[in-house]
Amino acid sequence: MAAAADSASPECPGAPSMPTDPDFLSCVLQPPAPSSSRPDADYAALRRLLLRRKPPSALQHRMDWRCNGKGYVAYRNFLLRRIDGGSAQSTPSNSGRWAASPGPALSEADSWSSLRDLRTNSGLSRTVSISSKQSDAERHVRFAEPAYSFVGMHCIFDSCKTSVTILKFGRASSDLLAYGAADGSLTVCQVSEPPSVLQKLIGHSKNITDFDFSSNNQYIASCSLDKTVRVWEISKGTCIRVVYGVSSQLCICFHPVNNNLLLIGNSNKEINAINFSTGRVISKLNFDDAVTALDIDHTGQLIFAGDAQGYIYTVSVNSHTGSLSRTHKNKSSKSKSPITTIQYRTFSLVARCPVLLSCAQDGNLSFFSITTDAKGYLTLISSLKLASRVQTIRASFCPLLSLEKGEFIVTGSEDANVYFYDLARPKNSCVNKLQGHGSPVIGVAWNHGENLLASSDSEGTVIVWKRAKTN
Repeated sequence: MAAAADSASPECPGAPSMPTDPDFLSCVLQPPAPSSSRPDADYAALRRLLLRRKPPSALQHRMDWRCNGKGYVAYRNFLLRRIDGGSAQSTPSNSGRWAASPGPALSEADSWSSLRDLRTNSGLSRTVSISSKQSDAERHVRFAEPAYSFVGMHCIFDSCKTSVTILKFGRASSDLLAYGAADGSLTVCQVSEPPSVLQKLIGHSKNITDFDFSSNNQYIASCSLDKTVRVWEISKGTCIRVVYGVSSQLCICFHPVNNNLLLIGNSNKEINAINFSTGRVISKLNFDDAVTALDIDHTGQLIFAGDAQGYIYTVSVNSHTGSLSRTHKNKSSKSKSPITTIQYRTFSLVARCPVLLSCAQDGNLSFFSITTDAKGYLTLISSLKLASRVQTIRASFCPLLSLEKGEFIVTGSEDANVYFYDLARPKNSCVNKLQGHGSPVIGVAWNHGENLLASSDSEGTVIVWKRAKTN
């Protein structure tokens, strides 16, 4: 008891409590500025204290959020909800329509693994207490959320009468969606209140194979089997430039750093770097077969291209001059099936480095780590064999979902379902599926916040699915 009394600071009855914060004391002891218009010394001291103290960093906010039982996914969703102002209800408009409250036939049912995780988490929440001694594995299981759960359809676009071959959301956009069809049309929509078609871009005479948004979502560059590349101004709905080629143009992307540079792969076994302003070819690089898919890293220094024989090439690009040079050639699988999807991602918790996803037409999915200091050398981490496809079906990373529980991807299928797979699971990798299409699902795309997933099928229907809110 004596030790406890000694350790406590004595206080006189009736005496005011003195502040013990060293920052406050240092501010109080400083004399007021000579030019101060207020003679109140306490005011000057408090003002110095407030100016001296800095707000906590975003990292500290995230750590506090995690310690309070939330995950990084929940933190991101919380911020996005504050930015977007929450979801809105509306009525049908301009061929885009809100889906009704999802019933059992239209809504996506959680997979058995998701329900098992929920039961496990509810049990753990009653028996496991959060403390500083809790291991990372226990914390990961405790806070895992069924991030691949959906509540049903957000809206539907069904004005197209032919197969929708490719669809994408605008860059860093949760609202702007575009999709290209086999009849050569390119449709630009908004999915917020109310869902509607903004522009229908007509000019291509054959199947649209790929398109890409500029960094400010002001322009779209599209390529087609009609051997042309077209640049569109979205606000006016007009084609401002046409670049004619000698072969089918199969894939296209804007350079992320220099938006005046367009990179295009074609069936003439080459990648062309084109000046956006003039439409002239700056440089070209030849390959062993038709270049069917490509993507570029966030720095704009490396291009990853897939060809019709299943090979993946790493290409170095100069952001200023547009010059191209090949660095590596990698085999994605044992088959010689065309690559339908190449997608780069800046970081993965599984690989602890940049990663690449490739999808072949025969159903082979490959997941690579990228060695940046070796000019983009690829190392196969895992692969997944799905059913062979007749259609050119695409796949996509689920980067925000993968921060919680594994390495998720989403892909279409010829059985009219949208499937979610976890590449980190050697067995039972299918974790969920969405049912609602009536024909083979060809394209899939996430919006910026990953609260909406768009999928398209061979009959021209585009469905925007809404992810479940996590608490």
